[in-house]
Amino acid sequence: MHDLRLLRDDPAGFDAGLARRGVAPASDEVLALDERRRALATEAQRLQARRNEASKAIGQAKARRDEAAAETLMAEVADLKVRLPQVEADERTAALALDERLAALPNLPLGDVPDGMDETDNRLEAEHGVVPHLAFPAREHDAIGPALGLDFETGAAIAGSRFTLVRGQVARLHRALGQFGLDVLTRDHGYEEVVPPLLVRDEAAFGTAQLPKFAEDLFRTTDGRWLIPTSEVSLTNIVREKILGEADLPLRFCALTPCFRSEAGAAGRDTRGYIRQHQFEKVEMVAITTPEQSEAEHERLTACAEDILSRLSLPFRRMKLCAGDMGFASARTYDLEAWLPGQGRWREVSSCSTMGDFQARRMNARYRPDGAKGTRFVHTLNGSGLVVGRLIVAVLENGQRADGSVSVPEALRPYLGGMEALTPA
Repeated sequence: MHDLRLLRDDPAGFDAGLARRGVAPASDEVLALDERRRALATEAQRLQARRNEASKAIGQAKARRDEAAAETLMAEVADLKVRLPQVEADERTAALALDERLAALPNLPLGDVPDGMDETDNRLEAEHGVVPHLAFPAREHDAIGPALGLDFETGAAIAGSRFTLVRGQVARLHRALGQFGLDVLTRDHGYEEVVPPLLVRDEAAFGTAQLPKFAEDLFRTTDGRWLIPTSEVSLTNIVREKILGEADLPLRFCALTPCFRSEAGAAGRDTRGYIRQHQFEKVEMVAITTPEQSEAEHERLTACAEDILSRLSLPFRRMKLCAGDMGFASARTYDLEAWLPGQGRWREVSSCSTMGDFQARRMNARYRPDGAKGTRFVHTLNGSGLVVGRLIVAVLENGQRADGSVSVPEALRPYLGGMEALTPA
């Protein structure tokens, strides 16, 4: 949600930010809705004040036995009792229209975000590790995986497309990756581990901006709850409707959960293999900070995700997304992309974003600065600490050997009983 005061002060700048995201100007429409809401609120206050004044005057008129004046005032009060609820209803309708329009507008990009409309305009920030040069033709993960436990056919038979049954050695790798990611974040980077709800209410999904825009990308239960597309939703809503102390910040949460996505917006993309699934597991990071800490926290959060990839000895690079390629709620996003030898290209395995106060305004999440009477909105950040499925793909393709076995990264071997390689059944 946007700060209306900033929009009123600089409508041209607001529209310029939207234009960078490929969104049509909206300031005139929003300000007109805001003006109508404010005018109705002023009118409601005026009518309420006049009703109170007239009601008091009725008693005074009766006290001086001025029945004519009392009758006139009573008629006016009766009329006000009819008009005031109508104006208040109109004000609520106007406020709802304003909120709905604002809720449909994406966050504005920060000044250092590159211009552009798609991934071709994203900016390379850094590259880490060594891209492997295999002495044999590289295979993709969906060719390597079935002999190791990636069972695409049975998964599809049980649940349909974009579902995979994971078994045997890859199932052990799956478990190891999740535990490894949690251990790195909690032991070495100070995140608090959380086991959050996988089902959330409308207001929680709205707070992190999944609703209303992305309803079709979510799965909904028959009782009206939503399956989380990422634990960002549950973790960020920990501070919903709360006023925190400045000394409590920053808060850093992480969770390993299943995630559920309908992939309605990705029809036809990555239909083969394990890259894009309806159900997958992810270690998510969420940070809640003051505005002053926000910039440093974004770098820290991204560095935590990079640390995980470095410990897995995977070649990766950091990309700063252009304005048109960022998520709806993001003000700046870094994507971490791992090299996949089988595909012969870089693929996103982590995404780390700062939202500013965009989500906090939707959640009414605030903090009280030390020594201050008033409150301010917190800043929220989130990132993929470890997307289990995509890192399985990266481990399989980067660790592949000519005989079909796969070398296990050293960091994962303690989680696999010392196993050094996955071997075909």
